[in-house]
Amino acid sequence: MTDIRQVYLDNNATCKVSPGVVEAMLPFFGELYGNPSSMHSFGGKVAEHVTQARERVAALLNVSPEEIVFTSCGTESDNHAIRGTLEANPDKKHIVTTKVEHPAVLNVFRFLAKRKGYHVTELGVNKKGDLNLDELRAALTPDTVLLSVMAANNETGTMFPIDEIGAIAREKGVIFHTDAVQAVGKIPLDLKKLPVDLLALSGHKLHTPKGIGALYIRKGTRISPFMIGGHQEHNRRAGTENVPYIIGLGKACEEAMNSIFEENNRVRKLRDKLETGLMSQISHAYINGNPQWRLPNTTNIGFEFIEGEAILLHLSAAGIAASSGSACTSGSLEPSHVLMAMEVPFTYAHGSVRFSLSKFTTEEEIDYTIKTVPPVIQKLRDMSPFYDPNK
Repeated sequence: MTDIRQVYLDNNATCKVSPGVVEAMLPFFGELYGNPSSMHSFGGKVAEHVTQARERVAALLNVSPEEIVFTSCGTESDNHAIRGTLEANPDKKHIVTTKVEHPAVLNVFRFLAKRKGYHVTELGVNKKGDLNLDELRAALTPDTVLLSVMAANNETGTMFPIDEIGAIAREKGVIFHTDAVQAVGKIPLDLKKLPVDLLALSGHKLHTPKGIGALYIRKGTRISPFMIGGHQEHNRRAGTENVPYIIGLGKACEEAMNSIFEENNRVRKLRDKLETGLMSQISHAYINGNPQWRLPNTTNIGFEFIEGEAILLHLSAAGIAASSGSACTSGSLEPSHVLMAMEVPFTYAHGSVRFSLSKFTTEEEIDYTIKTVPPVIQKLRDMSPFYDPNK
């Protein structure tokens, strides 16, 4: 039986766990098993390691450790930021976001509009996925309590100027939350300089196991606890700490901090090689998003005349894992809400594939992908009633 090469290019959905993270976590499944909230020495030893992990997360963002709250995932962090802010500021009923947010944000806003009586403004984007900052400024009113704009789009990699957006929010007296799940660890984020009040991150996009995240809460931001119970996380998130995973997140943030510039350059070069290799061989293919202002690991390519799901099935059979968009919406047959908001033509939107790399991606894997994808596209187009090879 032929050995099919395995190439993983779906790192925006989840990442391979770093061996260093696994090694750091292992003692907390064995000898270091105390509850960090306990007063005895077993708990005290573990609490010291939790404190160190919090310091490592804070260092990656250049914030104070006291501003970091550990959560179970990015979705929880986003929900805490949004719903906690609204509960702590009940007098205002207007909230603003964008049409291209992750479902962890967009669906919360739509729930609040439908069930809780909030007035929601969803800002559009242009064909590259960029926001119009004049429209954003105009959307903020005296009744606006919260603005939520992602740091980088999970489907296209397009980055938003959160420094400028945060400055507008401050000018208008509006709390600013950013879903930075895709951005943290891939691009530098210095929250001492960036005017961000709340920032969500997720460990499994940073090479930890699934089930750990964090929320940055700038000191002085009015926000209610998301989970009520014990006194953990300085009374901001009740529940016994998930110690092994917290340790893993701390280690992952330390690794990201130590390698962010090196990996940024190496991964970007591999992404560009993949993109150039495919675009030079395949006609009627287009880059979705802003090619000049996006994450270094992400490319989203629309292949006209064919279905993205068919492309992914054929690539999977060849040992290549990619995606048609967010893993949280991959069960839907509808075109990506992000690409539709960008007014990507329907034929491209349906045939779009996201390739997302990581620090573990190799040049050999990129070479194999460049060799494998074009014949797959041609095979599917030959079967498509919409494809005319003479055009």
